[in-house]
Amino acid sequence: MDESHALRSAQSWQEGVPTRSLATLLALTSDAVLAFDGDGQILLANSEAGRLFRAPREGLVGTDVRDLFPPALSPRSEGLAASVPFLMDGTSSTLVCERLQGGSVRLCVRCERIPGPDEFYVLIAFVSEARGAEEQEHNRLVEELSRANKRLAGTLHIVLETLDSLDVGMLFDRVLSEISSTLDAWATFAYVGERDGFRLRAGEEAVGGAFVPSFLASAHPLVSMLSRELRCLRLRVMRPTHEELRGGMLRYRHLIEEESLETILVPSDALFPFASFIICPIWFGGSTIAMLAVGWRHEHGIADDDIRLLEAVSEYLSVQLAGAFAALRAQHSERLKSLGTQLREQLMSHGDLEDELVDKVFGQAADGVEAQCVKVVGNVHQRTTMAKLADGAWRSLPIDLNGLVGPDQTFVLDVSRDEALVQWLIDFGFPSQGVLVVVASSDGIRRGYLLLRPHEVGPFEEVDISFLATLADDVRSVEAGVRARSRDKRISQALQWGMRNVLQHVDGISAQSRYCSATEEAYVGGDFYDLIRLPERRACVIMGDVSGKGVESASVSSAVKTALGAYAWEGVGPARMVSLLNDFLLGFSRVETFATMFVGVIDLAAGKLTYCSAGHPPALLVRSSTGELVSLGVQSGVVGAFGGMSYVDGVTELHEGDVLLLYTDGTTEARSPEGTFFGEEGLHEVAAREVAVGFDGVCERLLAAVEDFAGGTLGDDVALLSLRFDCVG
Repeated sequence: MDESHALRSAQSWQEGVPTRSLATLLALTSDAVLAFDGDGQILLANSEAGRLFRAPREGLVGTDVRDLFPPALSPRSEGLAASVPFLMDGTSSTLVCERLQGGSVRLCVRCERIPGPDEFYVLIAFVSEARGAEEQEHNRLVEELSRANKRLAGTLHIVLETLDSLDVGMLFDRVLSEISSTLDAWATFAYVGERDGFRLRAGEEAVGGAFVPSFLASAHPLVSMLSRELRCLRLRVMRPTHEELRGGMLRYRHLIEEESLETILVPSDALFPFASFIICPIWFGGSTIAMLAVGWRHEHGIADDDIRLLEAVSEYLSVQLAGAFAALRAQHSERLKSLGTQLREQLMSHGDLEDELVDKVFGQAADGVEAQCVKVVGNVHQRTTMAKLADGAWRSLPIDLNGLVGPDQTFVLDVSRDEALVQWLIDFGFPSQGVLVVVASSDGIRRGYLLLRPHEVGPFEEVDISFLATLADDVRSVEAGVRARSRDKRISQALQWGMRNVLQHVDGISAQSRYCSATEEAYVGGDFYDLIRLPERRACVIMGDVSGKGVESASVSSAVKTALGAYAWEGVGPARMVSLLNDFLLGFSRVETFATMFVGVIDLAAGKLTYCSAGHPPALLVRSSTGELVSLGVQSGVVGAFGGMSYVDGVTELHEGDVLLLYTDGTTEARSPEGTFFGEEGLHEVAAREVAVGFDGVCERLLAAVEDFAGGTLGDDVALLSLRFDCVG
């Protein structure tokens, strides 16, 4: 390299070096200072360097630094670092130097690279013959070793005190405490990543009278730079210029990134109260999950060892935090799942889904996700939406629920997506982050709930939104079930009115009956009975039980009664009636419905009862002459279950005063509180006793005995029918 080219390189280098760095170099006049590039060419040398190395009149600029320290360790073609006898990382070396005008001298040398886009180095040298210099170097090495031990101890404390910790708060507190102590930092903070930025999770919110940003949005310059670099950033707050100071309040401050000398402009209210600080990312699986901020009140020289310590801590924390966050999310998810089950059971346990109940359920859901709940109602006619404030007053919301959802739909809206809604929340003093959960019903009412969180709590996560969406679906489905039950109730009541169990009057027969539903909700059950008057002193008695409850079984029961009445008037025998009914039911019912029944044809003139008992409990006949209780035991299979069934008749004689007792299986299958069945033996005993007391009120007394045995709670519907034959022959 000729002299003119070297001078041009030196001029270019000096223009690129920050003024502050150049001034620092020139101030070190008591030692020799050399600056050289990656090729070893000297670009700058102070007067002390010229004197120490006995440079020629034209100076040291343009010469090769390796000429001052022969012999070379390796060929120059292998690179500068391999061919100089000193380290280039700031470590001190003692070696012999050749003076250009002849002779040699023993020097203490330190060399380090200057941060920047190009490769430049600064070398400082002084004569090491003095004993004081050796002591100074010894003390410096001891101090460096002490700092290294302190960093190592701090790192070990962090690992030992936080290993397998699943408490994020405790994990951060202990780590920040150790980092602050180890690095002698003024303050340390920890931020946790969220969907739209980083939330402050550990560290004081106010330091030295200045507030620390509680949230750093994704667009924040520091977050953007950290996401781009994914490494520790050494930053320094630039001192304001005279022009900025004269301008009054500083709305923006300049930062300089020490590694690349890049300047960053940051709003003053979004800046840490530091003069120098480090931002360290903690990332896992390719994405940043947290970051540490370590700062000093005054300008502080940040050593490479400090950066290496934070990088090691961040790698350790990335694994620890990933496990802690996963455990927290799993616990939170399980807690919300359990809460969702409780709220769903609470909704289903009520017969009617009143507004007060839904309000209560969403209030409990809001507590579960650490949110405030505001009720919202949409007016389908005026196309307005009203929100209920804490004082009970209603205010109009700038959103149309009717336009968001249709009938029988649910919807979850992030309020931050609606600027008008966010402004409304701010105006009325509500937190401006959260969701709007909307539940619509078929009657046109749009019901909604604003669930709002303070910013320090953080935005809703996916598990929270999923929980609220599921709850909204539960409300909608339970509400639909309530409407269906109400509709079925009206239909059932109409069927009940049309098929009510009213016994016809038959000359020569006294009849009474009793029916008791097992539950209040069983408006119509499958139990039915009838007494049909026929010509020539004949009658048909029917009792049956259709499987199931509600509209389906009621409609089948109605059809069965109608069909049996028609068969009886045609003069068909009981077994034939049941056989025809079996074919009819197999084609009539849309579901798997079957029935048990007792069909009897009474001939008073002949004193005979012909019957078919199709899977039904045996009827009881109490003889008036002896009080003997006879079980009518001729049995056939159930009706409506299988095609091609064979049914048979049974025949018994009737005498004046005999009593026939028919019942459904809810009677014998009634259970005591201890779990014992009432059973056929219990029924026989009570029937014999009560018939002997007298016929009037016998069904009421039998039912009272069953209910008393069951402790007042019946497991199934009970139907009782009693006939006394007053005129036979």
